[in-house]
Amino acid sequence: MITRRRFTALGVAVPAAALLAACTEPGDDPDAGASPGDSGAEVLTTGLQAPWSIAFAGETALISERDTARVLELSADGSTRVIGEIDGVSPGGEGGLLGLAVHEGELLTYHTAEGENRIERRTLTGSAGSYGLGESRVVLESIPSAGVHNGGRLAIGPDGMLYATTGDAGDRDSAQGPGSLSGKILRMTPDGGVPEDNPFPDSLVYSLGHRNSQGIAWAADDAMYASEFGQDTWDELNRIEAGGNYGWPAVEGVADQEDYRDPLQQWRPEEASPSGIAITGGHLYLANLRGQRLRVVPLTDPSTSTELLVEEHGRLRDVVVAPDGSLWVLTNTTDGRGDPAEEGDKILRVAAQ
Repeated sequence: MITRRRFTALGVAVPAAALLAACTEPGDDPDAGASPGDSGAEVLTTGLQAPWSIAFAGETALISERDTARVLELSADGSTRVIGEIDGVSPGGEGGLLGLAVHEGELLTYHTAEGENRIERRTLTGSAGSYGLGESRVVLESIPSAGVHNGGRLAIGPDGMLYATTGDAGDRDSAQGPGSLSGKILRMTPDGGVPEDNPFPDSLVYSLGHRNSQGIAWAADDAMYASEFGQDTWDELNRIEAGGNYGWPAVEGVADQEDYRDPLQQWRPEEASPSGIAITGGHLYLANLRGQRLRVVPLTDPSTSTELLVEEHGRLRDVVVAPDGSLWVLTNTTDGRGDPAEEGDKILRVAAQ
C-alpha cells in the first residue's frame, strides 16, 4: 500500500503478547529468509523481542533488544545468534538497551542503567558469524533517565563525530537548560571528548529544546535531520543546525517565533510517532510507531511525503540503509504497546525509492 499526501507549509494534511522465547533459527518460520510481504517487503528474520536498533559491522547486521539487553548478529539465512549481553541494563518503561553504532571495529551502545542513561563502547571481537564483545569502556554517563523520554539514538556523522539523542526524561524544562544533558542532541568524539568546534564552549550540547528525539541522519550534502516525538499536538521532522533551539517545552510544532527553529514538517501523533530515520537517494524515511507506517519525504520538497507499509506490520521502530542500498525496517510490536505479533518482531527489506 502506498498512500500519497501533500502537506501545507505547516505539515497539515490537505484533505484529497506473548514474546517468543528465542530468536528465529533457519526453518522456524516460513516467512523468514526473504519472503515477499504485502507491499513487496521481504521478511529477513522474525522472533525478535522488543528490538530497538540496527547497525552494520561491514555487511553484518547487529540488533539491540531493549528488555533482554542482548545484541544479536543476523546471518544471511535469517537466523540470529547472541554476540553478547550488555551488563548493567535496567529495562523498564521506554528504557533499556537502545541505540547501537559501529565505529572502527567497536560497538557503541546507549542504555538505561540504574538512575542514568549511559553510552559505552566495546571492541567487536571475531568476525562475521562469530562476533563477540570485549570489555566495556565508558563514553558518557549520567545522562538523565526515566520511565519515558530517554532518547537513545546513536550515529556516527559524516564528520566522524558521535551523535546521541537524549530525551527530557520527564523534566520538561531541562530541555532548555544548556547545562543539562537531557532534551538535547549531543556531539562528541567517539571516546566521549568535547570537539573544539561544538557550538557551546566545553559542552557536548549540539542542539537543544528536544522532547524526545529518536532519529538522526545526514543527507548527501551533510545536512542533518532529526525526528521528534511531540506531546499531544505535533510530531516533527527537523533540520538540525549547530546551536539551534527547537522549542520544547515552550512550543510544539510550528510556532513562527524568532528564538526557535520550526520543523520542516509536522504530523498528528496518532498518524506518526516517528522513531528511527534514514536518508538515501534524496529521500528521508521515517519509521513510525503509532502511525504504523514508513513515511517517505523527498528532500527536494520536504513539505510533501508518501507512505509505505501502512498498518501492514504494526509499529515500526527503526529504518536503516543496508550495504546493498535497500532499506531495512525494524518492527516493534513486542515492546508492551500495541498488539504483539505471534511470530515476534521482524526485520523487513524494502526497496528504496
